[in-house]
Amino acid sequence: MLQGPYGSLERDRPLIRLPFTTFIVGTLLLPLTGMIACLFISLLYHFEDATYTHCRVSNYLPSISSAISRVPERYIWRCCIGLHSASRYLVTFAYFSFYRSCFAKRMVELLLSGLALVCSLAENTGLLLLTYVSSTETYTVHKNGFIVFIASSLLHMLITCRLWQVNRKYSVNPEELTSYRWKVRLFLFNVSCCLAAAYFFRRHNKYCEQGVYTLFALFEYLVVLSNMAFHLTAFWDFRSKEVMVATPPEDKRY
Repeated sequence: MLQGPYGSLERDRPLIRLPFTTFIVGTLLLPLTGMIACLFISLLYHFEDATYTHCRVSNYLPSISSAISRVPERYIWRCCIGLHSASRYLVTFAYFSFYRSCFAKRMVELLLSGLALVCSLAENTGLLLLTYVSSTETYTVHKNGFIVFIASSLLHMLITCRLWQVNRKYSVNPEELTSYRWKVRLFLFNVSCCLAAAYFFRRHNKYCEQGVYTLFALFEYLVVLSNMAFHLTAFWDFRSKEVMVATPPEDKRY
């Protein structure tokens, strides 16, 4: 019988094995690091261009769309979002599998789980679209990607809070209760920041007041950061789980 360079034990051993907590923190550090780096470089090297608007009034912070549209910020952001996107899709399907096991006999919650899956996929896809098509390249496509990202994100958060509200009735796990409470807080905070950002954006375009676009940019940062924090609650949801990459077991013949 021919044998390869590795024995069966080595071959069956996982290639990669990570605690889910490490996996989710590493995933979300990528966009966070990219966002901070892009804002820092924009403020330091491209301040005038990044804070310029059609109103031609003084502004002090760039919007995220403006901060990621120039070089090298564009490539930093694309690299970080591209690297983290595969992990985000994996977490999306992990949640869907979790919901199916929790609500196997509850049709309404199963349907909501499917809708949450669709919203999460749309959120990640919208993020990729607005990332790889910058506002200075094709503004309409970038804007539509941003709308898809925000709308699907809010709906996903709302459905997730509802599912965890139902789930907590059947679970006494303190970590899941903590996760649910933070989900609700972050969802409400995210909605508030979205409304504030929309208000200041419209006010800037209508009245062209000095500094108003800066307030829009600030609340836009908070929208993105609270979105990241919401997804970070997976830290509690899958705390005891692991992410593994392994070779499939070979059929044994006797």
